[in-house]
Amino acid sequence: MIFGYGFSTILVLVIVFLVASIRILREYERGVLFQLGRFWSVKGPGLVLVIPAIQQMVRVDLRTVVLDVPTQDVISRDNVSVKVNAVVYFRVVDPEKAIIQVENFFEATSQLAQTTLRAVLGKHELDDMLAERERLNLDIQQVLDAATDAWGIKVANVEIKHVDLNESMVRAIARQAEAERERRAKVIHAEGELQASEKLQQAAHVLAQQPGAMQLRYMQTLSAIAGDKSSTIVFPLPLELLSTLTDLKNDKDSNR
Repeated sequence: MIFGYGFSTILVLVIVFLVASIRILREYERGVLFQLGRFWSVKGPGLVLVIPAIQQMVRVDLRTVVLDVPTQDVISRDNVSVKVNAVVYFRVVDPEKAIIQVENFFEATSQLAQTTLRAVLGKHELDDMLAERERLNLDIQQVLDAATDAWGIKVANVEIKHVDLNESMVRAIARQAEAERERRAKVIHAEGELQASEKLQQAAHVLAQQPGAMQLRYMQTLSAIAGDKSSTIVFPLPLELLSTLTDLKNDKDSNR
């Protein structure tokens, strides 16, 4: 009888021990296993047995984490103060390093992302922040990825979300854009005048080779003007034509 009670007690203890030892890890989870305080192995996914009081396991999520970087005050290289925020996508690729090498890899990555965002953007001018975000995103991602590699973390992507300017700077940028558009308009107008003068020079050279070409051109101009509804036509009269008419009149007077 006493033997029966002892066997039942041992059986219950074994069942309790086995139940306390069972861990279930999902497909995206890994378990960093420690034995007597020392690193033992990385387990999972699936069924994992952990010896109570001797082994301890820390779960690590391997899915991509979306980290929202808080708004940072950045002073650009041309001394313009802006507020910038971003989002960082990273994941754990080495659970052992993520648990052993850093106390809290999520908080460490967040603080490093804030510092890197200020440091990288501070090396560029405001125009670069507004026009070359793709290149800046890549620069920040490369710096973060290199710094977090020792923690077993892979930074997949960095995206700058907003670059906020104060009202005075917005007005200054608007004035600059307006001045730039006016400059382009003047340059285009000047280039058009230059091209027109070159074409006129070529036309004058062609007309000068044939004396009758100028008269034909005058006739074409008069024909084009006559098609309009204007009642008064003013056109220049070439001096050669006047001299020809004068010579004809003189010949008639001499014949008389």
